[in-house]
Amino acid sequence: MVNSIQGPNQTPPPVNTQGSTNSAQGLNKSVTGALAGVNPAQGANKAGSAIPSNENAANTQDRFLKLLVTQMKNQDPLNPMDNAQVTSQMAQLSTVSGIDKVNSTLKALSDSMSAGQALNATSMIGRGALVPGTAMELSNGKAIAGLDLSQGAESVKVLIQDGANNLVRTLQMGAQKPGVVPVAWDGLDDAGKAAATGAYKITAEAMSGGKATPVNTLSFGTVSGVAPGSGGTKLDVGKLGMFNMSEVKQVM
Repeated sequence: MVNSIQGPNQTPPPVNTQGSTNSAQGLNKSVTGALAGVNPAQGANKAGSAIPSNENAANTQDRFLKLLVTQMKNQDPLNPMDNAQVTSQMAQLSTVSGIDKVNSTLKALSDSMSAGQALNATSMIGRGALVPGTAMELSNGKAIAGLDLSQGAESVKVLIQDGANNLVRTLQMGAQKPGVVPVAWDGLDDAGKAAATGAYKITAEAMSGGKATPVNTLSFGTVSGVAPGSGGTKLDVGKLGMFNMSEVKQVM
């Protein structure tokens, strides 16, 4: 008997949610994929990109939000998005933004330290410095140079040559400890005669236990200027050239 009030007792047709579910899942993969391509260690800026990192990060956030809104609009009402998925995706975006801010802070700190280093380096102007080199300048019967020994030596010998590579003077330095060893020349050659004023060059030999020991020669020059740059602060040591602060072995 048919109920006249309720009408025929019929089972409503099943709701087909496969299409909407697939759409939501597809958009979910798009959002996850968009963030998966971002390397948190590099921020949103990829190597070789000419786009500033802050602009690239902003573009990433904009794309993420558009995908997320679209995903939520097209989700299956009977099978809504998992809160854990949304939280995870938001956390990834937050990580990228946080790394980008850290990078910006570190760059500002680095620039500040470089400026401070350049300011401190100006106090070296007019001071003498020993830097890597083989040049030795004889003036007023005096010349200064140096040696850099990586390990101690039982005997050290310094050879001073003129521009034609003729040996002018041999200095016996004796046993030396590791580190920087100043070398002073009185301007006399091996015969006891005064050498001509001008440019000379030095080489050195160090022996320990009958074997040669590594030794580097150092040239002496006066710091005449400071040049800050992206590679760090450099010192202008006249004819000897430009040197990084770390290359200065001793200030005299």
